[in-house]
Amino acid sequence: MQQIYLIRHGIAVDRTDQMSDFERSLSPQGQKKTHQVAQRLQAIGLKFDLLLSSPLPRARQTAEILAAQGLSSRLEESLDLSPQGSLSNWLNWLETWRSSADQSLALVGHQPNLGQWAEILLWGEAQGSIVLKKAGIIGMILPEGPPVGHSQLFWLTQPKLLI
Repeated sequence: MQQIYLIRHGIAVDRTDQMSDFERSLSPQGQKKTHQVAQRLQAIGLKFDLLLSSPLPRARQTAEILAAQGLSSRLEESLDLSPQGSLSNWLNWLETWRSSADQSLALVGHQPNLGQWAEILLWGEAQGSIVLKKAGIIGMILPEGPPVGHSQLFWLTQPKLLI
């Protein structure tokens, strides 16, 4: 069985007329809290074989902070984790990843996507019940077979419980 962690990016700078949503980076507060979460995750011994991040700056910065804290030595980007990303495309990618010897994967992305993806993996459909806070984490175990509707939730944590 493999574990995946769905991690929402940290607090981003506010939207402005001069900046598109796709350009927003972490705010100073977001950087600080994300560093604190990363330190706590490292302290409890969490490690990821791969950090897969949305290419948007706020998600990429979050993944870079996690990597810099030693939570993973591998960081890659995936358009599937962007706000317009595709769960079906990501599931195809997952099948390839699952054939590797890797056991632990972290996805760094956005809400509502990550909450919806978790619901689909757990229950087979999105229900709008899971809300992932900024810098929050969902941990799931993927079964040996198809993950949709058959995965198991083992962790749902707000960042304030980690810092």
